[in-house]
This record gives sequence, structure tokens and C-alpha cells, in this order.
Amino acid sequence: MIDNIIAAFRGDPAAKNIFEVLLYQGIHAIWLHRIAHFLWNLGLPFFPRLISQISRFLTGIEIHPGAKIGKYFFIDHGMGVVIGETAEIGDNVIIYHQVTLGGTGKEKGKRHPTVGNNVIIGAGAKVLGAIKIGNNCKIGADAVVIKDVPNNSTIVGDIGRIVSKKDKNQLLDFDQANLPDPIAKTFTRLIQRITKLEHKIRELEEKYEKNPDIQHTQR
Repeated sequence: MIDNIIAAFRGDPAAKNIFEVLLYQGIHAIWLHRIAHFLWNLGLPFFPRLISQISRFLTGIEIHPGAKIGKYFFIDHGMGVVIGETAEIGDNVIIYHQVTLGGTGKEKGKRHPTVGNNVIIGAGAKVLGAIKIGNNCKIGADAVVIKDVPNNSTIVGDIGRIVSKKDKNQLLDFDQANLPDPIAKTFTRLIQRITKLEHKIRELEEKYEKNPDIQHTQR
């Protein structure tokens, strides 16, 4: 449980001292989940879900007692976070409010994501289905991810697109306001192309105006 406090200091620049961190609802939700998960593994049918529901009522964070969560896990802000029964989360993972690690339907068995180590999932992101998120990945705010993501990738967009890959631990290098935008880049390239074409057209028009007979000569 100490590892979650350490993770809070690593992941939240607003964390001033341990007394403040102990008030974080994300910390409370994780600790209650540890207890619920322990009882779940013992095969108890009622108390794990009771603890999970109490945690949801107190923190606004819903973690199924069956979910497997690694060390140094941190939920920042936390309200609206949902983590499904068969979700698996590695070490050194940070998730923000309104994140869902959910399923895609009513299938049985493994139906929730597996998240690797050193991953950050931005506010409002939806990671759905029995997919795998590799190590050292960043998922931007409000991204929707429904396919496997390789290691060292950055994902953005309502249909999650891989916009960069880097061979390094990116856990502390996550600026949600400045993630690459593939749509904006596409528009920029189109505008640049149109500008070049307009410039070329103007050159041709000036050429014909200076020599009106050039068109007949070329024919």
C-alpha cells in the first residue's frame, strides 16, 4: 500500500505532503480494492462485492474485485473511473478521471483490457475489450481504444490512432494538451498543398497574360 502513496507523489504535482495524499479518493479506492481482491481470491461470494460497492459510494470509483492491479498504481482525481472484472493492470500505471477499462458486450471469460507497465491513460479514455496495451504507452484524453497497442506508443482520437512510438519509459513525459493530432496534421498538409497549387496557377495565369499567344503556340 505504501507503493500507492509513492505513486501519488510521482504522478501528482499538487501532492504536497503525505497527509494530503491520504485524503485522495484514488488512494482509498485502491486500498479498498486490495482488500476486496484478496477476499475475491479466497472465493467469498458476497463481501468482495460489498466492499466494492462501498468504495464506489465513497469515492465515485468502481473497481470490480476480480480486477488484477500491479504495484505503484495511481488514480488521479478518479471520479467516474470504471475497471472491469477481468481487467489486468501492470506496474507504474496512472489513470485519470472518467477512464473506462471495460468490455464490448456480454461475452463471457476474458473480456476486459490488459494494460502493461509504465502506462498513462488520459481523462475520459475508453479502453474496451480483451485487448492488450503494451508497455510505456500513452493514451490521450477521450481516446477510444478497441485494438491491441504495441509497446512505446501514443494513442489519440475517438478511434484510437497510433501517432508516435518511442523506445523509452514515457511515464513522466505526458503532456495531454500537446499530444500529436493526426487530423490537424492532415489538414495542414492539405492546406500546404493547396497553397502550392494556387501559387502555380497564379504563375501560369501571369505567364499567359504576358504572352497571350503562348496557348496557340503550344497547340
